[in-house]
Amino acid sequence: MALRDSDPAEVGGYRIKDRLGSGGMGVVYLARSASGRRLAVKVVHAQYADDDEFRARFRREVAAARQVSGAFTAPVVDADADAPRPWMATLYIPGADLGTHIRDHGPLPPPRVRELAAGLAEAIRDIHRAGVVHRDLKPANVMLADDGPRVIDFGISRATEFAASDALTQTGRVMGTPPFMSPEQFSAPHEVGPAADIFSLGAVVAFAASGKGPFDSPSPYETAIRVVEGTPELADVPPELLPFIRLCLEKEPKSRATADELLRLLRDGTLPTTGPPTLLDAPRPRKRRTRLWLAATAGAAVLAAIATMTLVLTGDEAADRGNLPAGWQEWHRQAKDPSVDKDPMGPTALFNRCVASGTSLVCAGDEIMATRFALADGTNTWGRPIDPTAEDSDFGSSSSGAGTIIGARDGRVYVYGADDRPTSDQASYPTRYSVQALDAETGKVAWKTVTADSEDGTEPSSDQGASAAVPTGVVTVYGRSGNQYALLDAETGQVRWKRPLPNPNRYMSLLRSAGGQAYLLTAKYTSENIESTSVSQLDPATGKPRWTVKVKGEIDIVGRHDGRLVLVNTTGTRRALTLIRTDTHIVTTVKLAEPQPEGAAPTLAGGTLYFTLSNGSIRAVVPETGRQLWEGNSGVELSGPPTASRTHLYLASPSGRLAAVNRTTGKVDGTLDGRDDGAVDGSPTGAPLTLVGDALYVPYGLRSVYTVDVRTL
Repeated sequence: MALRDSDPAEVGGYRIKDRLGSGGMGVVYLARSASGRRLAVKVVHAQYADDDEFRARFRREVAAARQVSGAFTAPVVDADADAPRPWMATLYIPGADLGTHIRDHGPLPPPRVRELAAGLAEAIRDIHRAGVVHRDLKPANVMLADDGPRVIDFGISRATEFAASDALTQTGRVMGTPPFMSPEQFSAPHEVGPAADIFSLGAVVAFAASGKGPFDSPSPYETAIRVVEGTPELADVPPELLPFIRLCLEKEPKSRATADELLRLLRDGTLPTTGPPTLLDAPRPRKRRTRLWLAATAGAAVLAAIATMTLVLTGDEAADRGNLPAGWQEWHRQAKDPSVDKDPMGPTALFNRCVASGTSLVCAGDEIMATRFALADGTNTWGRPIDPTAEDSDFGSSSSGAGTIIGARDGRVYVYGADDRPTSDQASYPTRYSVQALDAETGKVAWKTVTADSEDGTEPSSDQGASAAVPTGVVTVYGRSGNQYALLDAETGQVRWKRPLPNPNRYMSLLRSAGGQAYLLTAKYTSENIESTSVSQLDPATGKPRWTVKVKGEIDIVGRHDGRLVLVNTTGTRRALTLIRTDTHIVTTVKLAEPQPEGAAPTLAGGTLYFTLSNGSIRAVVPETGRQLWEGNSGVELSGPPTASRTHLYLASPSGRLAAVNRTTGKVDGTLDGRDDGAVDGSPTGAPLTLVGDALYVPYGLRSVYTVDVRTL
């Protein structure tokens, strides 16, 4: 990076040669000593120079870094915490940091990830042996040198001999970088110990192996909730690395492996018999201690703690504290009709789903395969009809369905198309169904794969349980008669595998995804009712069931939380929940303290199960115990499924009436009136909402969307 006019010519007698980067706390320069040695000199920002507490923290950083000396750390050469602008010089490590390398080149191959894991484990071991806890291990603080990784930046480290009453750890601030912090750094920052670095190590290794953090979310606050309560997303991590990472990401600090145990695991695949499983074992979980934050009262306490603490972001995170998309302003827009032949009656229904990707909000529904609005100002830049061959006629345009978004990944949105092709006598309309990957910004087709081409084909709609997005692509019903299911590759759309579905004369099948995994639900029915439902987790490599469990009656997956699938019965009064552990396949039935009516729509958000009714009633339930936390009324009738932030649920009606419901109390904290854009036919409930930071996007009316800053509700 080029030097700026404001940059110093020298610092502490070391001549500045180049600017290496900057973050929330200071600027790092490349410098040379009198002997020609290259150094990385960190100079803190001027605004911190008069902050006595900051200088004390900087002295601690210098002291901590001086204590640590190992093959995988950068040694301190010189420092001055009393200078007008405090600075510290360490040996310069040539090479990119891990975060930059992954962004530029993608995930590391498994052998390199294993080498990285070993180097970082050794670095953490040396740091802990020196009596120091790093507390901010993240990709930006891992340099990839030719001879192995180096851990740098001890800016928020803490010497373990300091007591918990140390004033510098009692300021009420949560220090760190949310996606790579440990649960205790949010819930009890004054009690953070060496195990916090182990948790961060697991998150960093998962990032290196998959290209994304295991707890990534749109905002740091949502990330915090996922770290404390959520299950890590590890679907893209190679299986051979999962035992290592899982041992690091235990929620309870005492359940995590030590650095020495991790090194032993990597070296020879063995651990003490009283410790966690080995790489050679089947990936079974280590017995966990009771997690108090999963109880309802403790969970609320953790949320309250996060809400009242100041989240101090470090590195690049500190420079980007905006909770609204760049250039955002309030807007409302109606999508243009992309049909070849315009319907003179105009649009008739609202969108049934929207997703955010990059700078785009992509929506689908009512014969629109997909259309794009700019997140910032709502500009409607492109749209595609679900059936580009449709013509208005006495036969209709017609078997093509409503259109829906299957999923989104890496700037692409998965949708489905349906081309009706009349026969010569127009007596029938064979349909060619396809799954397509569209570029969210431009609408260009990255790939298109035909899934059926006949009158008997099955519409690959996710709403109907005929497709599901997973990290490796799209699992969809496939074949002329819809009697198979297949995986379409995320990058190319090619069929990676296909397998037969159970006999449709005896079974009904649904494809679902939860926690990045695909599941096949097979309901066995008689002429009168459904007897049982089999739930199978599908192997992403082959499509074969990894395991299958059978449950009485007709059930469906609501979501996954804390390593368990949460399922509810789809017919009749809900008197119990079904929980299935995804690792041991153990089935647990949890009785609901308050039965829920058949018409109540279930939504799992932030570890709580919400039941919403068409009259606006909402009930919050703890899935692990079945206890009802509260019952309230949003005042929004016919709302779609709620969307959750850290503090609130947001619900909207088909006309766009909006309510913000407090997740702790069930009380309505804010509302907006609906928008009068005409009647909406064929929309019994509102559509799901999309939350990007503090910007909420609400589908409503006739193919329309409006946005609002939730902080103003």
